[in-house]
Parts: sequence; C-alpha cells; structure tokens
Amino acid sequence: MMVISNLNYVLIAVIGGFKVATGSISLGDVQAFIQYSRQFTMPINQLAGIINMLQSGIASAERVFEVLDEQEEESDFVESEKSDRPKAPAQGKVDFEHVSFRYKEDTPLIEDLNLHVKPGEVVAIVGPTGAGKTTLVNLLMRFYELNGGAIFLDGVNIREMTRNDLRGTFGMVLQDTWLFTGTVRENIAYGSKGTATGEEVIQAAKAAYVDRLVRTLPHGYDTMLDGESSNVSTGERQLLTIARAFLADPTILILDEATSSVDTRTEVLVQEAMARLRKGRTAFVIAHRLSTIRDADTILVLDKGRIVEQGSHEELMEREGAYFDLYASQFANATPDVT
Repeated sequence: MMVISNLNYVLIAVIGGFKVATGSISLGDVQAFIQYSRQFTMPINQLAGIINMLQSGIASAERVFEVLDEQEEESDFVESEKSDRPKAPAQGKVDFEHVSFRYKEDTPLIEDLNLHVKPGEVVAIVGPTGAGKTTLVNLLMRFYELNGGAIFLDGVNIREMTRNDLRGTFGMVLQDTWLFTGTVRENIAYGSKGTATGEEVIQAAKAAYVDRLVRTLPHGYDTMLDGESSNVSTGERQLLTIARAFLADPTILILDEATSSVDTRTEVLVQEAMARLRKGRTAFVIAHRLSTIRDADTILVLDKGRIVEQGSHEELMEREGAYFDLYASQFANATPDVT
C-alpha cells in the first residue's frame, strides 16, 4: 500500500508538473491534488496495517490453542511415594532397545534404534542437522514418550521411574547457558538445589577453572549477576554452568557443544573442565566440532534417525565412510590424521 501511495504521488507530480508548464492549471491545484491523495490513501494504509496485525494475532492464537489442546502429561508424583518404585541408577549403564519415535505420525524420525552404553563410557553423537542427535537425549530424559521400544538405565525401564528421579540422575551442560539473577555463589549452588556449603561451591569453581575468574569480579562470589549476565563473558558463563554440574555430581552427563561461541583460549579451559567433569561418568556428547570428540570411547554417526556408523575415531577414519566425510569437510585444508 505504501508503494501504491508513493506511485500515486509520483504520477500526480509528473502530470501536474506538465500541466503547470503548459499553463493548464496552477501550482496550487497540483498541491491540492497531492494533499487530497495523501488524505485518501492514509486510511487505506492504516487498514492494511490492521489486517497485518490481525493475521499475526490469528497465527499467535493458533499456537496458544495448540498448546492448550495438547494432552496433559500424566503426573507421577503420587506414584513416586510407593516404596517399590525403581530408584535412580547408580552406575550409568544405558541401553536403547528397538527405540522408535516420531514427532508427527506420518513422518518417522527414529526407527529401530539399538544402543548399549557401559558405565563410565563417553559416547559422542555426530551427524547433520536434523539427524536426531538432540532427540536422542530428549528421549533419554523422557521429555517425549517413545512410540516403540524401551530405554533402560541400569536395567530399569525409564517408564517405571518417576520423571523427577530420572532427570535427577542427569547433569547437562548446554550450548545456551542459563544463569538467573543472583550472586555467583547462588548460581553455582543451584546445581545442588541450594544445599551446598561455601567451601563446596569454591571447590566446584576450582574444578571448573572458574575460581580465578570469579575472584577478579568486583565482589568475588558475592557479585550479582543480572538476568542477561551482561557483566560476565560468554566463556565465563559457560564455566559457571560447568561448576554447577560439578556440584550436582550427576551419574550421567550430557554435553551439548559448549565451546562453539567462545574464544580459543577459553575453549581450552572449557574443554579441560568438561574432561574432568565426565571422568568416571557415563557421558553423552553432542558434537559439532569433531576435533573435540576424538578421544570418545564410542562415536555414533546419526543420519535420519539411524546409526549409520559406530566406533572409535581411529576405526571410523579407517573405514572412510560417513564420519570420514564429515571430518574431511571440517578440515578440508588439512590431511585427515587418524592418530
């Protein structure tokens, strides 16, 4: 509508200029035509803007009602009081047995997936966007229910465990860090549900290589962080979340490429902290930079919800398959090294 209005203005100006030049009309008449044209198109432009807002509102309402119409997740808090309910795993053995899942009924994503992870193993998950890497982790934590098959932790079907007990066994360090408004001490202690002592918080910070950085802040561990965490850098936020995970002391660890948005120097610190964090724990590492997962016990290459390759870095490089192609694409200017 703005384009039409401006074209109308140009048209009147051109024709009016020609008429004024030939003496057919006066300059005041042209000015009047332009003013009337503006007044005529103004309500039309406003109407077009209102229609645009209505369309946005309708689209938003559809999303709201879609959430409201979703089937409510069954609560298991009452059932958790039963004494015979399976407790949280103590070792960290994970088994996927013929797992199938789809977000939409007519669009299969994961079909007949089998995976066996021993306690203390580090499993790296790689693959193209949309391959099902994050979905695999979401299923493990029961953010979605399976369409088929079962997942076992230490031999116990996760469906037989309460969600609270199940998710309490996991520690997560994600690419997108989350810190709330509060002191540095409170943000780290959140990993232990606020029960940690001051000394335990400091020890966790030291383990995550963030203690020295915290002590350079104006008030040390009592420095207030705002909701946006604008007074600390991206790397410092990442190290604080790792310290939080140290304090939680989880049985199973989930790491989602935590170094993609930090500088090289901070990346070294983050990698060292994560290596210490996953020591002795079962760990699932969702990797985008393949150079960060070369020491993983098992590397899973996912494609369209299926495990197309599985093995160590050296084994997969020797096969020269899908993993080799992914690795070579990231290091196109260097000769792939299998050592």
